[in-house]
Amino acid sequence: MDRKKELKQLYKETKTEAGVYQIKNIQNGKIFVGSTRNLKTLSGKRFELEVGTNTNKMLQSEWKEFGKEAFVFEVLEVLKEKEAGYFDAKSELKKLEEAWLDKLQPYGKSGYNREKPAEKGK
Repeated sequence: MDRKKELKQLYKETKTEAGVYQIKNIQNGKIFVGSTRNLKTLSGKRFELEVGTNTNKMLQSEWKEFGKEAFVFEVLEVLKEKEAGYFDAKSELKKLEEAWLDKLQPYGKSGYNREKPAEKGK
């Protein structure tokens, strides 16, 4: 098998990990909490910010203002999949992200996330 085929096969066999991450501004302490079904895509989030295409306008603005050196990307928790039975990864990931949002409260002056209208009434 040639090298290209080997790498392609290795990529297919590599298990993706879903999880919750944060992007933290170490200058002002603000954080953005998000989730992804593939934690390897965090480099894509960094790229979006570097080229100015991130949809979170406040985060994008402060990335431009403070520079990339002011931000760190951290995995907060990897989603643990059940070994047996039905497992809805998308639903479980959403619950995990909501738990971290509740814990860290990255809203207003503390972060870049927007509160969902239903959460305001809690």
